[in-house]
Amino acid sequence: MAVVKAREQDVNLLARLLRAEAEGEGEQGMLLVGNVGINRIRSNCSDFKGLRTIPQMVYQEHAFEAVQHGYFYQSPRERERRLAQRSINGERLWPGKYSLWYFRPAGDCPATWYNQPLVGRWKLHCFYQPTGEECENIYNTY
Repeated sequence: MAVVKAREQDVNLLARLLRAEAEGEGEQGMLLVGNVGINRIRSNCSDFKGLRTIPQMVYQEHAFEAVQHGYFYQSPRERERRLAQRSINGERLWPGKYSLWYFRPAGDCPATWYNQPLVGRWKLHCFYQPTGEECENIYNTY
């Protein structure tokens, strides 16, 4: 059962994002990007207040490098659609389980990103999750 509302075109949009942001990180890396995106919709906190839909999350200004810099043009394949649907259905994996931010640094992961602590790294991406009460919705179970 979906934890956010998603039409077929929303699944395809999220799948395109997974491919553009993390194709080189394998299926788990793409699923982790999906985790962060769905978390942003569900959290309603920090920089993500008011996001209610997958298109709002994907096209949020300055949110994803792939969207900003033109890597977001490829059509989704069945593999990415399946991974997007798993994220929409609430499957979450560490270190993306509660993360709202990730990025790919040139070297080591900084201890914090946007004042949030590093929780882990998957291949080349570092993941950061919120602390405190501001983003408590992210810790609610589905």
